[in-house]
Amino acid sequence: MVVVIKGGIVMKWATREGIRINRTATCWLIQRFLDNEAEFVFVPSEEVGSIQAEIGATGFDAPGAIYPHKDEQGRCSFAALVHERLADDPVLVEMARIVQAADFKDQLDSHPAARGLALISYGFPLVTKNNHETAQLAGFLYDALYASISESQSRPTEDREKVNRLD
Repeated sequence: MVVVIKGGIVMKWATREGIRINRTATCWLIQRFLDNEAEFVFVPSEEVGSIQAEIGATGFDAPGAIYPHKDEQGRCSFAALVHERLADDPVLVEMARIVQAADFKDQLDSHPAARGLALISYGFPLVTKNNHETAQLAGFLYDALYASISESQSRPTEDREKVNRLD
């Protein structure tokens, strides 16, 4: 099923329910940079592959998805989408490093912001009613992170290094 709005096609995106780190970040990325009219479908993990085929959705962060939890290069779906479609935005590239590190426990210490993002993200479903509300409200966090990194990257190198260390 494809929904037509304003003469254009609205993309459907399918992912696992119970969204947290990578899935909230990917929803934000899609809505802010790829398709602001995107529709998200949240289903059990084992259904993402069949749902993407059934409704013509692009699956992410699940087995059988076009953008799996971990692709052949070891990237989470957020990082894969950034590198494939938005690699010219240095702020998004840095955010991809953070989301990647936060999403994989064995990479948590590879970026100073990863543990904080992971901790906050695990609280998302504790304060929201459903996945759609989580995706909507988590957008504020990613907007703030984007703004912070953007502002930091406009500073001289020594100031930027200080901020990246979280001093």
